[in-house]
Amino acid sequence: MSTDVSARHDSAATWLVPANAENQYAVTRADLPLSCPMPGMALWNSHPKVYLAVEATGSAKCPYCGAQFTLKD
Repeated sequence: MSTDVSARHDSAATWLVPANAENQYAVTRADLPLSCPMPGMALWNSHPKVYLAVEATGSAKCPYCGAQFTLKD
């Protein structure tokens, strides 16, 4: 199952996505620079933040949790 997390970090104070709850995330250029966990994710039970280079290939995998991020146009 894929979760679209684009633009959710704009309203992070009112709606947080559980960190590391999904295997696949669809992101947009508005989410760059891409990090896992993303700014709109609850961080209390997550791994350290890592930045992922998704621009070159269109996808990236988090080395900590294995979440797959795909860049949408």
